[in-house]
Amino acid sequence: MDLLTQLNSLPMFLIVGVVVLFICVLCVVFLVRSWRAGVAMGMDKAKLRRAITSSATFTLLPSVSILLGVIALSGSLGIPLPWIRLSVIGALHYEGNVADIAARAAGMSGGLGSEPLTAPVFLTIALVMTAGILAGCILCVFCLKAYMKKVRGAAQKQKSGKKGFGDYMFTAMFVGLVSAYIGSYLGEWTSAGNYMPLFVAAVSAAAMGLFEYLARKKGMTWLDNFSMAGSMLVGMAAAVALFAVV
Repeated sequence: MDLLTQLNSLPMFLIVGVVVLFICVLCVVFLVRSWRAGVAMGMDKAKLRRAITSSATFTLLPSVSILLGVIALSGSLGIPLPWIRLSVIGALHYEGNVADIAARAAGMSGGLGSEPLTAPVFLTIALVMTAGILAGCILCVFCLKAYMKKVRGAAQKQKSGKKGFGDYMFTAMFVGLVSAYIGSYLGEWTSAGNYMPLFVAAVSAAAMGLFEYLARKKGMTWLDNFSMAGSMLVGMAAAVALFAVV
């Protein structure tokens, strides 16, 4: 039995299933308590139902991109690990990048999926993916109260039209992250002649730009819930089409 078959075995699904079931039960508990608290405050039940319906809708639609992330990672890591990472506290833009970085550090020169997966490499990837995301949970325990004070202060500044340091820092971080990936794609193109990542990134960026234009300029704000999943699907379709042609 190869490693990928073991990663997709019944015991692995049972372990992940228990965790995901616990999260689902916890969500139901919070939903019931929130409903009761709203009723106790005198809120209209019709409005509460509309809030639940709209929240469920706007939760399901963006989750399409998360499902795509699970599918993308499952070919290399099996289904259970990406499933639990992206269904609890994982983030789509984090898990794939960290898995690829860990794979390269563990000896896969071509990145995740470039070579057959071994047990030590899988353990390294799983450890890095899990340990890295725990920082947010730990910081919330010790720093959330002080952080919320900063958030409220930033909200007051935004109302007055002023931008705080956090706004500039987030923009700079995002630009740096995008530049790093575009640089690596350009490096693959110039050194190895592999222009597929750069092509897919360009097509996905164009699709995201189109979604943003329609949402901001044409009043189609509902597209905000599809922009991430839509741009990923367009990028994947472009990669498949280019691969078929070439």
